[in-house]
Amino acid sequence: MEIYESDEFATQIKDNATPITRADKVAHEIITRSLSQTGLPILSEEGMNLNFEARRLWEYFWLIDPLDGTKEFIHKNGEFTVNIALMKMNVPVAGVIFRPCSGSLYSGAAGYGVYKKECKEIIQFFALKKRKTLAELQEKERIRLVASRSHPSTETPSFSAQFKKVEETTAGSSLKFMLLIENKADIYARFGTTMEWDTAAAHAILNASNRGIYKSDLTSELTYNKPDLRNPFFIAF
Repeated sequence: MEIYESDEFATQIKDNATPITRADKVAHEIITRSLSQTGLPILSEEGMNLNFEARRLWEYFWLIDPLDGTKEFIHKNGEFTVNIALMKMNVPVAGVIFRPCSGSLYSGAAGYGVYKKECKEIIQFFALKKRKTLAELQEKERIRLVASRSHPSTETPSFSAQFKKVEETTAGSSLKFMLLIENKADIYARFGTTMEWDTAAAHAILNASNRGIYKSDLTSELTYNKPDLRNPFFIAF
């Protein structure tokens, strides 16, 4: 937040054409210094590019995005987050998402529940009694669809056409997933490049609420610690 308020971002463009700021690097250093005390391996967006052979046998590890929504950070709209997931056998089992501008902290894990802490108030979100299906959403008279603020997709209109009436909203970073948790949206579809650290923390929280992040063909949920850390297109609900 000191960097955010200073405007001295020292922005650079990475090899994958995405921006990185001084805040990404400093957040990475602070988080990894703390998590290293657990003795578990750490896979971070801003860390070393570990090849698959170095990480394929990890049982537990941390998967983190020190600053998710760097474009939102640069545009100073407040919609950036810190994402930290605990992984077990390549499945996100616990996650926290922190929004520095508001101090909001979302957390979730199976058997623990899903919570939001804000201004010393703790709100609990109860899990759905059963998971929703896409067919059920298609029958609703109105669907609230989340799209990316900084990464619009040409596939979104055709996806929206399957629903009776669509109200589209946009948000940055992993806050898009949290709109589902807070019942401010019904579905989030992403037809663009994301990485495992973009989704893992939210995935753990959604699973704890009896929701999921599914591959776009709905055959299965997203998987993690792959040789290629890029996610396929996905739909969350």
